[in-house]
Amino acid sequence: QVQLVESGGGLVQPGGSLMLSCAASGTIFSTTTMGWYRQAPGKQRESVAVIASGTPNYADSVKGRFTVSRDNAKNMVYLQMNSLKPEDTAVYYCNGRNRLGNYWGKGTQVTVAS
Repeated sequence: QVQLVESGGGLVQPGGSLMLSCAASGTIFSTTTMGWYRQAPGKQRESVAVIASGTPNYADSVKGRFTVSRDNAKNMVYLQMNSLKPEDTAVYYCNGRNRLGNYWGKGTQVTVAS
């Protein structure tokens, strides 16, 4: 069974930084496309950053501020978030998809407020 567990969320002031981590188990991580998505209250879930084996893709709203990376040896994916804005407030979800399925973590709350 595939499990994705996020960590690293919290409360941060505008302009601050956070790094989210996602630990994956139960799948062939190196062939899994990993991504970070977020859902703000009253809004649909949206893609933030996706990384397979090549160049990551980012939502326009986070380009230049967020960086996604992965460590295949540790089955981990990370999201470094800098210059955070109040509109980045959301529940952030880790996603993994491969030929066997599409998997989600339970999410971690990120709140950007002063």
